[in-house]
Amino acid sequence: MITPKQIRGARAMLGLSQASLAEMAGISTTGLNNIEKGHADPKMSTMIAIRTALESAGVQFVSQGDTADGSGVVLRK
Repeated sequence: MITPKQIRGARAMLGLSQASLAEMAGISTTGLNNIEKGHADPKMSTMIAIRTALESAGVQFVSQGDTADGSGVVLRK
């Protein structure tokens, strides 16, 4: 599962607002804000929707063992 830190990092890399990503994922901006802050326990389907939206925009998620204290996301070339 992706982490709030990865979501924030991916969104920042893409230059997306929370509202834009929330719309892409089909969730509310408030819901995304709570997920990014770690104040929510979202359904798996919500996390999949966020991940799918970010991946379709060009983000690749990196497993924790493959990062060097980064956000755990990279842009695909």
